[in-house]
Amino acid sequence: NLELLVGKLAGIFACLAILISCLGLFGLAAYVAERRTREIGIRKVLGASVSQVWILLSGDFLVLVGISCTIASPVALYFLHDWLQQYDYRISIGPGVFVLAAAAAILITLLTVSFQAIKAASANPVKSIRTE
Repeated sequence: NLELLVGKLAGIFACLAILISCLGLFGLAAYVAERRTREIGIRKVLGASVSQVWILLSGDFLVLVGISCTIASPVALYFLHDWLQQYDYRISIGPGVFVLAAAAAILITLLTVSFQAIKAASANPVKSIRTE
């Protein structure tokens, strides 16, 4: 009963933390796209497609999310294993949970960054080169 309350509060705060991190990631993606406007314009003039520019802008974020998942998974496994040892009926945590969490993090990152990446890739390259 106390566990249920703590579980509900943890879920609410986790959703709030994910929302706040998505807003920060969106802002960072907008900043990166704005800083690389001229580069994107030159790449578009030289024949880069929207998907190539999207991969260029999204790749940096995906590498960072991959590194963070690689670091966070063993730490979480260690603390969860110790926490679960206090219960009479124990379960084990397999690698599937961490793979699923990493996949969800990558999907959220792609959805958040893709809007800015596609917007920057779809912009008129002549205007972006001319403004700087």
